[in-house]
Amino acid sequence: MAVPERVNPKGVELKVMEAKQKDVGHGRVRIDRMIMELIGVAPGDVVEIEGKRVTAAIALPAYPEDQGLDIIRMDGLIRKNAGVTVGDKVYVRKAKVKEARVVKLAPANFSVSIDEGFIPYAKKKLMDRPVVEGDTVMIPILGQTIPFVVVNTKPSGVVKITKNTNIMILEKYVEHARVPKVTWEDIGGLENVVRKLRELIELPMKYPEIFKRLGIEPPKGVLLFGPPGTGKTMLAKALANEIDAHFIPINGPEIMSKYYGESEQRLREIFEEARKNAPSIIFIDEIDAIAPKREEVTGEVEKRVVAQLLTLMDGLQERGRVVVIGATNRPNAIDPALRRPGRLEVEIEIPLPDKKGRLEILQIHTRNMPLAEDVDLEKLAEMTHGYTGADLAALVRSAAFYALRRYLPEIDLDKGEIPPDLLDRMKVTMEDFINAYKDIVPSGLREIYIETPEVHWEDVGGLKEAKQQLREAVEWPLKYPEAFRRLGIEPPKGILLFGPPGTGKTLLAKAAATESQANFIAVRGPEILSKWVGESEKAIREIFRKARQAAPTIVFFDEIDSIAPVRGMDTSTQVTERIVSQLLTEMDGIERLGNVVVIASTNRPDMVDPALLRPGRFDKLIYVPPPDKEARFQILKIHTRNMPLDMDVDLWRLAEMTEGYTGADLEALCREAGMEAMRENINTTKVSMRHFLNALKRVKPSITPEMLKFYETFMERAKQRVQVAKKGGPSIYT
Repeated sequence: MAVPERVNPKGVELKVMEAKQKDVGHGRVRIDRMIMELIGVAPGDVVEIEGKRVTAAIALPAYPEDQGLDIIRMDGLIRKNAGVTVGDKVYVRKAKVKEARVVKLAPANFSVSIDEGFIPYAKKKLMDRPVVEGDTVMIPILGQTIPFVVVNTKPSGVVKITKNTNIMILEKYVEHARVPKVTWEDIGGLENVVRKLRELIELPMKYPEIFKRLGIEPPKGVLLFGPPGTGKTMLAKALANEIDAHFIPINGPEIMSKYYGESEQRLREIFEEARKNAPSIIFIDEIDAIAPKREEVTGEVEKRVVAQLLTLMDGLQERGRVVVIGATNRPNAIDPALRRPGRLEVEIEIPLPDKKGRLEILQIHTRNMPLAEDVDLEKLAEMTHGYTGADLAALVRSAAFYALRRYLPEIDLDKGEIPPDLLDRMKVTMEDFINAYKDIVPSGLREIYIETPEVHWEDVGGLKEAKQQLREAVEWPLKYPEAFRRLGIEPPKGILLFGPPGTGKTLLAKAAATESQANFIAVRGPEILSKWVGESEKAIREIFRKARQAAPTIVFFDEIDSIAPVRGMDTSTQVTERIVSQLLTEMDGIERLGNVVVIASTNRPDMVDPALLRPGRFDKLIYVPPPDKEARFQILKIHTRNMPLDMDVDLWRLAEMTEGYTGADLEALCREAGMEAMRENINTTKVSMRHFLNALKRVKPSITPEMLKFYETFMERAKQRVQVAKKGGPSIYT
């Protein structure tokens, strides 16, 4: 690291990089320890930063991964105060800090009315912050940040706000360079996408000579695609802010006109404006609305707009330093001519955020929020599978509203004032977040969302082996993925629960979804079936597409024999045959399932198409047997835990007497015993043994010996087929 060579009277020259989330909004920068020693700065000291203008910040040591890189990490506000962008060079030196006697602030670009309680609040928020005349500072108020400009300081130069400083806030605003609304630090979980965008757009706009030297043309267009709410529009705004380019957003409806040729004229004017103000970014949001596939639209206007867009993007006239960014969540609806080199040549997928990304997004949205000590953002990031950035923003906002409801009784709404001491006391707790979490459904699953019932393993009586197998197949891959990778094995893709009716197959699936904290999609057979050709298969495709997007997900098919029977049996419309084919393709086709587990249940496993029951599809066949005596006792305990039982009630004896009863039968028995007690005396407060004995006469077992023999035979045949397959015999389902 050749630092000493670059030391001059102005200080050390360092390259500007974006700040990490925990440093944003705190007025601090990160510098290598060796450089700090070189300029005589200790952690916590103030440094002067000189770019196009001079500003100041508190210096802290660099992160371990940044050691020796000659960089300075600063947030968007400090970059704006220094007049630089990411990648620029700044001079850094030790500041001569004086204690501020007076600091005058004025709101930036809009007037505000200031009450007396606000000045001490603002002073508290800016305490120990170094400022320079002309800087912009942000004061958080109820989760929002309001920009103020430092219009005057006494003495001049770099000053620090202390308890002795007199803060004055003017009501009249000052015209000031706009504070960047969106910076790279406001985008979480998209590091790879940001890096690609900077390489493709920021680099050629800032340093066009590099591309000229290499003899290549920089990309002229980028298509951002991904689920709604993942941050496509935000990325374009941040890019325009950070590289200080002329930004022209296009909204589809503004372009469209009923008059012949006017839509195309508007497009030409936008591209002409971009050329005059180059470097420029033209951002077309929801590009599929103004550039759909020409062969699929009937209107002439859409076809002409697409043709005009193609000509402007890659026509006879040079476009210059103008980049077009299109955003859509339906990339396949765009005219294919737009997706070739020279037009929207680079396609970048914006994925749903992973756990690390969700944590970053939560940190961004809670940056100005007063959080209680019990708030665990890491736990929230773990819980919010399948949430987009917009969903997480809604979660934080909803939590703030829950907190506000607690403080509303202390606010006098008639006066319209909030006491400053109440502002200081306001906190958002973990309970507020948990309440908000129950309200917010991942946006990608809203059409097909089924609220996961709160069923836990302890709510399922008996069935130890079935529960353990489900834990291994569903919970383990989500909780211990590194163990599966270490051993080089793939977790099972599908589980078929089969057994007599009422033994708890659906209950097991619900418990698996609750315990694994995965998103839960329940598929009802009749909803899938449609009289229109191709609609049923499309419904299956949509379910699996959304499940992949919102992974980890459990897709649950109840009574799968109704929608996936043995092929060849349906001789009329053959809808079920096509559904089976689509299911086979989704579960073990070209596209990977990822963190999606399919659970199906049936009491007629012999009617399910054999191709679904092979390894790679429904890998695990779990028999859910009728409960034995011990399991019946556990089930009776579960169903009587809220029932006031008399001393003479012997649940163990009842378990012995209920041979052949399923879990559903035992639930019905407990209900009937309660009804018996009410029939005897409507004001009764106890359920006695005689009520259970009377109920036994009414509620009969639903399992017959023939039924058990059928399932035992099926199990034996399934085992034999697996053994034949292991020995290399013919197909196990022939």
